[in-house]
Amino acid sequence: MRRGLVHVLAWLLATGAAVTLSWWGVHTVMAGTAYDPPRALPITAADTTTQRSKRLDTSSTPPSPAPSRSTSPGAAEPTPSRSPAGATSPPPAAAAPSGRIRSYDTDGGRAVFDLGTADATLVSATPGTGWSMQVWKTATWIRVEFSRGTGRVSVMCTWHDGPPHVDVGNY
Repeated sequence: MRRGLVHVLAWLLATGAAVTLSWWGVHTVMAGTAYDPPRALPITAADTTTQRSKRLDTSSTPPSPAPSRSTSPGAAEPTPSRSPAGATSPPPAAAAPSGRIRSYDTDGGRAVFDLGTADATLVSATPGTGWSMQVWKTATWIRVEFSRGTGRVSVMCTWHDGPPHVDVGNY
């Protein structure tokens, strides 16, 4: 009987040590990652008006051009948009917005842009439940594409021939 208790106690100690060591290792690795928690921009009186996107009729409006997938310099590269839940690191210092913050809600998700006078930046893009997302950026345009199955919704912001302009299309 005593021998059995010693074996159970040794097993419990070894299992507890293994679990503790595993938790500490995962926690240490995840704490050192570059994943930042989502951050919100402050809302001012000028930012309270958001523009809701309108569904475009694809029969009367041609779709936005697909991004270039070449490997030449300056070509758009997809950027991943996933981060593991629970990752903690200090948030970066928020830069002051340079223009007008505009939010575009679509069936696939929401894209938020900072529209300046001669360029734009993507503030955030959040896919809806069940949708995935991909982002392309170049010197003159940003495209956010939400997809689910064969359905696609693109939010395209361009500023190559004037001030930033945003188009939303369902494909």
